[in-house]
Amino acid sequence: MARRKDPIEKVDNLPARKAKYLPVAAALTQVYGPLDWSRQQGGMDELISCILSQSTNDTNRDRAFARLKKAYPDWEAVRFADLDELTEVVRPAGLANQKAPRIQNVLQVIYEKVGEYSIDFLNDRSLEDAKAWLCSLRGVGPKTAAIVLCFAYGRPAFPVDTHIYRVSKRIGFIPDKLSANDAHPVMEAITPPEDYYQFHIQLIQHGRDTCHARKPSCDRCSIVEYCDYFIANAKTN
Repeated sequence: MARRKDPIEKVDNLPARKAKYLPVAAALTQVYGPLDWSRQQGGMDELISCILSQSTNDTNRDRAFARLKKAYPDWEAVRFADLDELTEVVRPAGLANQKAPRIQNVLQVIYEKVGEYSIDFLNDRSLEDAKAWLCSLRGVGPKTAAIVLCFAYGRPAFPVDTHIYRVSKRIGFIPDKLSANDAHPVMEAITPPEDYYQFHIQLIQHGRDTCHARKPSCDRCSIVEYCDYFIANAKTN
């Protein structure tokens, strides 16, 4: 069987891409300010919230998660809830017919493997083992694993969501044809580990505020001089 190519090997001119980090990070910090990691919720809450967030926006995710926590006293109750009822509870997140059974399956597997509804043991595992364990859960991929480890445990994992994927390609951190899953280790190679949390949030904010999907607001962007997309378009106009 052929060896799967390391995502880093798919990236041309990595030193030049890494060289963009310091000026871009400095410019974004000027706009959005510095950020320190703080734990907003525990590992299980983060994991289930991430499952609800798939293919929807933060508002819908938060509505569904709040309904879930109000409807059930603990994860045991969620696991053994009537599936039709649970589906209705999480419906605001969209794709409820997929997400409700996915959540119950994840809870079942966690309990069977760990003996409790907790993934805090992952904090004692190596980062690669923790990522692999989370990704072994059905419906959990590299983005969800990285979010859980970064946000719930402050581990050096760099999540790549749709905003970061778009903005990073435009800036030139990652090649256009690199997949979203392969972008995670590349962004981890480009960004200093101590800055993962801050830079992740800053890139998301920039994607929401300025570097929009359909029509980026390049006229008020603070990083155009480092942006491959802007430079390429400026040359053709």
